[in-house]
Amino acid sequence: MSAPQEIEYDLPSYDHYIKALTDISRAVTSDLFLEDVFKLMVMVVARVTGVDICSLWLIDEDVQPPVLRLKATQAIEAEYMIDRTLGMGEGVVGHVNSTSQPLVIADVLQCEIFKEKKMAKKLGLVSMAGVPLLGKKRKVVGVLNCFTSKAHEFSSTDLNLLSAVANQAALAIHTSELVVRTRLIEEELKSRKTIERAKEIVMERLNVNGDEAYRWLRKQSMDGRRSVLEIAEAVLLSIELCG
Repeated sequence: MSAPQEIEYDLPSYDHYIKALTDISRAVTSDLFLEDVFKLMVMVVARVTGVDICSLWLIDEDVQPPVLRLKATQAIEAEYMIDRTLGMGEGVVGHVNSTSQPLVIADVLQCEIFKEKKMAKKLGLVSMAGVPLLGKKRKVVGVLNCFTSKAHEFSSTDLNLLSAVANQAALAIHTSELVVRTRLIEEELKSRKTIERAKEIVMERLNVNGDEAYRWLRKQSMDGRRSVLEIAEAVLLSIELCG
């Protein structure tokens, strides 16, 4: 799967905003990996809005308690690219996550809830804007952040673009989850059919009923330290080989 290609934009205009959204919409419905879609999003937003750093944070619910984890950024500074996590209500990212509302800060060094002032000073970051990624039923699934190295007043058009991109990211996540869920269901149905077919063969060969046949498969599974599905597949393979 190829990584997203850099897209050239001139000075921001409504045409470029529309082109940016079109490019991102195509990426969401393409066969790119989700990580590549996110990289494309932050790259396009940074190019169109002229910000210095654009980053995408997603809620990681695979750990307890859940955290906000940096998933994509177009920044090349080593300090910004390291694996970073925040608590669900920590810092400006946590604030946007908790309130489900966009946040604009004129000077991050003067903002009490901005926790990474040391890094901001080193990278020369000044203004920022953050918007939530709203999924189904307006549930926040992450946050999109943008930083500038000069004092900047984010326009309503900028915020609309960021919100639109954030919604596209949420859509990409939802679509990916649906694909994974569908594949799991398909695999589960396939496994059940395989086991049922193997059980029928065992019933016929050993002259036993369905419950006894399944207990035989489970015993073979425990004795051989293999899954019931693997035993079922072996039974079907033996029938094929024996004709």
